[in-house]
Amino acid sequence: MYRLKPHRFAWLVPIIALVGVLSVPALPAAQAPATKAKTQTPPDNTKVNTRDRADNAVTADQQKENPTDRDLTQKIRRSLMNDKALSTYAHNVKIVSQGGQVTLKGPVRSAQEKQTIEAKAVEVAGAGHVVNEMSVAPAKAAK
Repeated sequence: MYRLKPHRFAWLVPIIALVGVLSVPALPAAQAPATKAKTQTPPDNTKVNTRDRADNAVTADQQKENPTDRDLTQKIRRSLMNDKALSTYAHNVKIVSQGGQVTLKGPVRSAQEKQTIEAKAVEVAGAGHVVNEMSVAPAKAAK
């Protein structure tokens, strides 16, 4: 009598398992398990976006790819990232360098953080070469 060797059809097992997983219907959105108990309001950046559309507004896409400006931005960013006392907001501040002039934009958590970031930029770019357009974000609401 002919016997099948177990290893001969071993390659079918993963395929059958994959077909079984793919054939299970997904749960509708109403039945999907909730990942968060509370829903958060999406951020409203309308005012910031309107401000950045102004003709004289400095935006990141205006930075040229010349080595001087790129190095300046890199050094400031590295200085911010190395300071672990700064918030995530501070680490994500926009830094735009154009012809040696640095513009800092975006929200930070406090006035102290705003001053710290500006001081780090001035240390790298020099006095009179930094424009501070950062804003202090409102504190998170207590839950």
